[in-house]
Amino acid sequence: MNRLSKALVLGALTSLLGLVVGLTPFGAMLEENLGLDTLFKLRGAIAPPADVIVVTIDKQSSDLFGLPNKPSKWPRGYHARLVDNLARQGARVIAFDMLFDEPRGADDDQALARSIGNARNVVLVEALKKDSISLGNASAQATTQEAIIEHVAPSLPLFTSKALATAPFPLPKVPVKVSRFWTFKAGAGDAATLPAVTFQAFALPTYDRFRSVLAQINPARAAALPEHSEQIVSNHNLQQVMQTLRGIFSQDPAIAEKMLAALNGKNDQETHLIRSLIKLYAGEAYPYLNFYGPPRTIATLSYHEALQLSEKTDSAHFKDKAVFTGFSEEHQPEQKDGFYSVFSQPNGLDLSGIEIGATAFANLLEDRPILPASVPLYFFIVIAWGLLIGITSRFLPITIAFGVGIAFSAIYFAIAAYQFNAANLWLPLVIPLLLQAPLALFGAAVWWYVDTNKERRRIHKAFGYYLPVTVVNEISKDAGDIKSGAKLVHGVCLCTDAEKYTSISEALDPETLRKLMNAYYEALFTPVRRHGGIISDVVGDSMLALWTATSTTHDLKHQACLAALDIAQAVDQFNLTSSHTPLPTRIGLHSGMVMLGNVGAVDHFEYRAVGDIVNTATRIQTLNKKLGTRILVSSDILNNLEGFLSRELGIFPLAGKSNPVIVHELICHIEQADDLMHQQCAEFAEALTAFQEQRWRKAADQFSAILRTSDRDGPARFYLALCDQKRNRRRSDLLHGVFPTEKNE
Repeated sequence: MNRLSKALVLGALTSLLGLVVGLTPFGAMLEENLGLDTLFKLRGAIAPPADVIVVTIDKQSSDLFGLPNKPSKWPRGYHARLVDNLARQGARVIAFDMLFDEPRGADDDQALARSIGNARNVVLVEALKKDSISLGNASAQATTQEAIIEHVAPSLPLFTSKALATAPFPLPKVPVKVSRFWTFKAGAGDAATLPAVTFQAFALPTYDRFRSVLAQINPARAAALPEHSEQIVSNHNLQQVMQTLRGIFSQDPAIAEKMLAALNGKNDQETHLIRSLIKLYAGEAYPYLNFYGPPRTIATLSYHEALQLSEKTDSAHFKDKAVFTGFSEEHQPEQKDGFYSVFSQPNGLDLSGIEIGATAFANLLEDRPILPASVPLYFFIVIAWGLLIGITSRFLPITIAFGVGIAFSAIYFAIAAYQFNAANLWLPLVIPLLLQAPLALFGAAVWWYVDTNKERRRIHKAFGYYLPVTVVNEISKDAGDIKSGAKLVHGVCLCTDAEKYTSISEALDPETLRKLMNAYYEALFTPVRRHGGIISDVVGDSMLALWTATSTTHDLKHQACLAALDIAQAVDQFNLTSSHTPLPTRIGLHSGMVMLGNVGAVDHFEYRAVGDIVNTATRIQTLNKKLGTRILVSSDILNNLEGFLSRELGIFPLAGKSNPVIVHELICHIEQADDLMHQQCAEFAEALTAFQEQRWRKAADQFSAILRTSDRDGPARFYLALCDQKRNRRRSDLLHGVFPTEKNE
């Protein structure tokens, strides 16, 4: 699989993972609780519309009025005064987030009812209660199933009959974070909620034009509505009208598009209100709240301040505004109606229910709710981002990919923040930036690591054919400068050379010769590696193997001797199975200090052993040809070494060396030697002693006896020839009058 294919696979997996997690409840919760909160906090507080104001029933007002700090115990005469004063000041709509569901003092109740009726613009909250109903037997076991239904429990008829409308205002309670609100509550018969009803009441002056535009689009639908807003106010049926409108727009979504198209080109305040109304009825029933800021961001007055201001007849503080009245505190210890939200304060102060209601109203008024990315847009972002970050992470080098991934993430974050600030568009943050990007980069890093390890193993294996494993390990770890990697060690050098290679190479074509030599070297390499050696060099038909250590050890020599014997046996087996001319092999061993390292210059280096033992081992190996042996070792190899049968062959000067070397023939492992072999070695030792003592006739007789027993004994034949030479030279000396004194005569 090439790099592009791997990049595409990682991109597809990143996209798929983002979709899977993003579409789960857990993913949605993360986006809402972390992503949306981040965008809000990054944006900060914004200015709310001036058309809404909150009047709070708080401890400060309770103390000033000498009333208990429990609003339900307040005499309703205070509320009557507030409604009267707000109406006189010209408040367009007054919404109470307080339940008037129990009778109190008769006079105060009557006063409040009169004030509500006179104002003609009061919206009262009503409780939303849940009941369970039996659905009968569901099975043969007579198990009874129950269904939970929601219904509204309005305030006392004394008040509801005078109010412009009543509406529920459901909100989740602590510890659930408030992020959304209902405009219409399906569980309560699709009833419009307090913010929606208050907004429609605020927009009643535009009702006649709204109905007129609807009548142009669909006269039949418009006929189901009151003709004038006054009829709605007089009949107190605003809630019913709103439910009718919701049904119209739900049943025929095209109506909203046509009405909005009919309003194009007009930007006056009335047209803006109508557009917002259309969005209310045709839009999401459970939109996200666009919070303006922390508590008291929306203009807020204490209850006692509202009464004082309203008594000034020339004040226009409440004129044409929507006034929300309910419980709210400025300090956390007195808070009784708090809801946890993104703008909850570190000291524990939350937004009150009345402030959330006012926020929802302001969102509807401005047509400014938070707009989460649509499903198609969400899919596009997650898939496109996954492909982009996945492909980039895998296609580019990993270090560059991390930098590019961070840059892309920063750009995406900036775009998301801009869209949120400018268009209230909520693009996903958590899934792309905290899930897909890190996992793509991590996945690319892991994949790169796996591929690198595979490549390193391939290189390691490839280099292992040419270099010792330790050297390959150092190279793979980038251990130092390859030019300065030499080290002086104790070692044993084993050299081999194949007879008849020249004639074979002339007789075979190159490909056949290559295959033959590969099989031959396999027979040589296997014993070397089995006994812990390294292949240092191969040239033509010759091999150089090494056993090295930081200090001299008999184990190195023992392993090298075992390898030499195994090589001889392996070559015999090779020659038996080969269809070509046999390749008898000569072996030489020597030990000493050796320099291991890279030898070369400019841009070509080879890993070689450099030192006298290499030359000596090569000369000893060559000596096999003269002596007719297969394995020759120096006395340094056998010094204090046990476990092998060998025989000393004498002291030999080697080409290019000033000091002669004592050479032994390595015969076999001691356990493989029989009595005859020991006897032959003893007989050869006696003959060699006679030769070294220059007793030529006796030495010749003993070597001849050895050859009669084993006519292939190369060293005996070699020394017998030397004895003849010595004796012939003596006769020549006698003929010329030379009379040397010799021990053997």
